Amino acid sequence: MPSRKSFDQIKASILRPAMTSQFQVYVTFPQEVQSYLRSKKVDLTKDVNRQDTLNLSCVDASLPGSSLATLELTSDRTGVTERHVHRRMFDDRIDFTFLVDAKEYLPIRAFEYWKEFITGGGESKDLPATNHFYRMNYPDSYCMDQGIKIVKFERDFDGSYRGNNGTVTGTRKGLTYNFVRAFPIAVASMPVSYEASSLLKCTVSMSYIRYYLTDDLGDSDSNA
Repeated sequence: MPSRKSFDQIKASILRPAMTSQFQVYVTFPQEVQSYLRSKKVDLTKDVNRQDTLNLSCVDASLPGSSLATLELTSDRTGVTERHVHRRMFDDRIDFTFLVDAKEYLPIRAFEYWKEFITGGGESKDLPATNHFYRMNYPDSYCMDQGIKIVKFERDFDGSYRGNNGTVTGTRKGLTYNFVRAFPIAVASMPVSYEASSLLKCTVSMSYIRYYLTDDLGDSDSNA
């Protein structure tokens, strides 16, 4: 039955919508990929600010979706059509857009070298050869089992998890999307031009097998 609502109840219920601009992305790299990056003079583990720069430079992402695949059953009950779920279907990729820094083009170098490792890497002197070939590495070496995350929070979150009286509430105001077995499958083209300058952005498409939700607000220290 309909019931009367006070303004405070309405305000608490529907006048505080979630905003799209409060989020953070955490991208960590498999151990073998990190070793390859270091050989290319890109050491994200040497300076924590370097990893933070990469994470904070992500200016656009999409919260992933999934659907349930069903089978149609028409024989169990006369005149009745039923649907039973047989699989959960996840989006086949997720896109992240990074602002490219002018100092070392970190997002471009990091993800291009990750892809280079996936396709066999090799000595730099071999890459220009006309007979150069690619031999893919095994997925366990280039997939990130855990560590690719999108954290969604709101602008009143201050990192302390404290209530109005200053005590820890125990409630973490956010969601974390955790991606399992993620790796880059594409780096989009980035046009450059002598026309009016604009920000250079690098869009990376990541593949993954599934994602899951947690109520915490992420941890950038996850390991493969």
